[in-house]
Amino acid sequence: MGLIESIKDKAKEQLRTIVLPESEDERVLKATQMVLEEKTANVVLIGNEETIKADAAACGAFIDGATIIDPKKFDGIDKYVDELVELRKSKGLTKEEATEIMTTEPRFFGCMMVRLGDADGLVAGSNSPTADVLRAAIQVIKTAPGINTVSSTFVMETADRKFGDNGLILFADCAVLPDPNAEQLADIAASTAATASSVVGIEPRVAMLSFSTMGSAKHPLVSKVQDAVQILKDRNVDFAFDGEMQADAAVVEAIGAKKAPDSKVAGKANILVFPDLQAGNIGYKLVQRFAGADAHGPIVQGLAKPVNDLSRGCSVEDIANLVAITATQK
Repeated sequence: MGLIESIKDKAKEQLRTIVLPESEDERVLKATQMVLEEKTANVVLIGNEETIKADAAACGAFIDGATIIDPKKFDGIDKYVDELVELRKSKGLTKEEATEIMTTEPRFFGCMMVRLGDADGLVAGSNSPTADVLRAAIQVIKTAPGINTVSSTFVMETADRKFGDNGLILFADCAVLPDPNAEQLADIAASTAATASSVVGIEPRVAMLSFSTMGSAKHPLVSKVQDAVQILKDRNVDFAFDGEMQADAAVVEAIGAKKAPDSKVAGKANILVFPDLQAGNIGYKLVQRFAGADAHGPIVQGLAKPVNDLSRGCSVEDIANLVAITATQK
């Protein structure tokens, strides 16, 4: 069984409610049908009910079973508006401005549903830039307790099953933070460990990557990774981690044993935390192309509740898959 199939099985057991705010996109409507047929989540669509149903009929999407909410007719809008005013009071947001946002910005409305427990997660981005999706999520949902960094991970599924856990290995951060500092690298490690446990179902073993292994080189770039490792130690986290280490020492057992003989992670890592976005983005794309690996993601992490961002070039299947992933996140 592949990763997505196992995630969908897990999602079926939990059957959480996921908001899809971009109901004007026919791919979202068709994905809604797929999600409902596969029973991986309950779906909430945001927008005018008559328009959504007409658009669904026009593109041949059967969305009976989805909940449709029009913010302009929503009974609980005052509660949502008041909550947004409270969240943004330091920025001077007025009730009138908050009402305008809640009734015209479906991503903000959907995130408020998630914040207040009326839904479990949100998937957007097929029809909007990543910045718009993350802005709504960060302003409304905020970051998880103890985490100050929103990041991302890709779950790499390789045909050669000798690396990671039966071919599954997580790469972070490959999509969000260009140049994380040591504290942010520690946050990325913690968030990715949580994703590995909740979404992928594996016991995390985190390697903090560098061009140095255990002090073999001295450079400010190495020091940053070493500082991140110390931060994780000081936090007394409940997952296995080590570093700094080179990529081969992290994933090849013989090399790990030689370069870091005392490490419980070296040679056995299933999570690779890259020192910056350039390295992470280049790394995942090389593995994807050279090794023919499937790259599932990016999965957004570090938020208090699950929100995920789609590529604007996504397929119907991509949306349905990300809904299932979101439904398994904690």
